Amino acid sequence: MPNESRRLLLADVVLLYDAPVMAHASDVRQRLEERERLLSPFAGRSYESRGRERPEEPSPLRTEFQRDRDRIIHCKAFRRLKHKTQVFIAPVGDHFVTRLTHTLEVAQIARTITRALNLAEDLAEAIALGHDLGHPPFGHAGEDALADLLPEGFRHAEQSLRVVERLENGGHGLNLTWEVRDGIVNSSKGREDILADALGLPATLEGQVVRLADAVAYINHDIADAVRAGILMEDELPAVVSESLGRDHSQRINALVCDIVDHSWAATGLVTGETSPRISMGPSIQKAANALREFLFQRVYLWEDRQAEVERAKRVVRFLFEYYVERPQEIESDFVVSSEPRWRQAADYVAGMTDLFAQNAAARLGFREQRL
Repeated sequence: MPNESRRLLLADVVLLYDAPVMAHASDVRQRLEERERLLSPFAGRSYESRGRERPEEPSPLRTEFQRDRDRIIHCKAFRRLKHKTQVFIAPVGDHFVTRLTHTLEVAQIARTITRALNLAEDLAEAIALGHDLGHPPFGHAGEDALADLLPEGFRHAEQSLRVVERLENGGHGLNLTWEVRDGIVNSSKGREDILADALGLPATLEGQVVRLADAVAYINHDIADAVRAGILMEDELPAVVSESLGRDHSQRINALVCDIVDHSWAATGLVTGETSPRISMGPSIQKAANALREFLFQRVYLWEDRQAEVERAKRVVRFLFEYYVERPQEIESDFVVSSEPRWRQAADYVAGMTDLFAQNAAARLGFREQRL
């Protein structure tokens, strides 16, 4: 066959192949949205979203919440989570939890709960993947240091919102939906009670799921890390924990997740007369979860032998913040807004650092203290 005839034939084949694909692609989102109509009447539906700060043309292949999830996964702040501390600073070993692995665990637990309650998995996953984007280096040590330094304090949930609204994408933000942003900024919990909402309660049930999934994840993997670090043994856990939740990692997570589903069943829409369901836990499991959290505060988070390490981390953060407040022109990053006050630029830059980057930057700039 002559080359020209072969070329025309191939062109016809491509046209025949592409035409139905393009036609069908425009129907995918509508089909996905139709599936959302089968969810609980209390679920967050993407087609009912309060929208984005800047209106955009809808995707032909993804719902609005799926689009948010994808934007978070592909952003710089998400990639940096793999080198940010969860609890243990600069741990030696490959199996310690990082902010990234923690975030993935939260997303998995949140999806399990929302699926069981017939809520919107994509919304819960997007919130979970974005809830720690603003966490500074060195875990809560870095957060506490910045809270003491900033005029308006510092909370990682608020910084996570700032990341997706203001700092990512060269200062344009990710332009996420209102529901995802609301879930991110209201993801934190106080120390006193795992169900306390003094720091804010998400407007969606999916956001409430993520708040609890966050706690379910960290109170379990922090035990494993503490055992790995030789700080405690599993048989030292309070009796109420072992009796109510189980004696190993898998049993505890299963007990917590099953209890949340059981005591949040009204969220499915299958309970007659229920008009305002909340995501909750049963009294006995709530008591055990609170006992476990308090045990971790006493034996791990505030453990006396860790305080020297924590104070060194705080000094690194303070040094970097003060250095860049005085020299904002030395900040080489598109993760700051140059028109904002010096303290704000320094805080955004330092909060975005990974643990290793912060240590190396401090050493390079003259911080003379033994590395963490």
